[in-house]
Amino acid sequence: MTAHDHRAAIELVNRWWFDYDEGHLDRLAPLLDDEVHSSSRTDTGTHPHEDFIRSDQHGREASLAWTIDHRRHSPYPLRHNQTNLHVVAERGDEIDLAGYLVVSRITSGRPDVMSTGISRWTLRRTDDGYRILRKETVLDSAESVEFRSSALVADRMRPWP
Repeated sequence: MTAHDHRAAIELVNRWWFDYDEGHLDRLAPLLDDEVHSSSRTDTGTHPHEDFIRSDQHGREASLAWTIDHRRHSPYPLRHNQTNLHVVAERGDEIDLAGYLVVSRITSGRPDVMSTGISRWTLRRTDDGYRILRKETVLDSAESVEFRSSALVADRMRPWP
C-alpha cells in the first residue's frame, strides 16, 4: 500500500460541501462508499430544529436520500465552510479527517452564521479514488462557557472513529 494522498482526501471533503450547497446533488452519489454511515446531530440534542438536523443513515441509498431531502428543505444560498481540516489517522485503505464547520446564509442582505460545529470523516481509498465511508457532523448548540467547565469537553475529545 502506498501512503495516502492527503490533498485528494481534503479535496473530496471540499467538493462534497460545494456540490451540496450548490444543489449539484447528482454529483454526491459517486463520492459515497456503498457501506457509508452518515450522521448528524447537535451537541445537546435539544436544538429547536433537532428533528431536521438529526440523521443516522447506513448505506449509499439511505444516506443520499436523507441528504437530498435535507438540502431541498434548506435555504439558498447556504455555505458550508470546512476549516482546519486535517488528517487524524491513516490505516490500510482508510484515512480519517476532522475539522470545524461554519454554516452561513444571507439574512437581511448580510451574511449570517447559521451554525458551527465539527465534522469527522473516514474515507476509503478505492481504485477510482477516495469514497466517503463515514461522515459525522455535530453542530454546536450549547451556550459557550469556560472550557474547563464545559460538560461537552469529554465528547469533543473522544477518539475517532
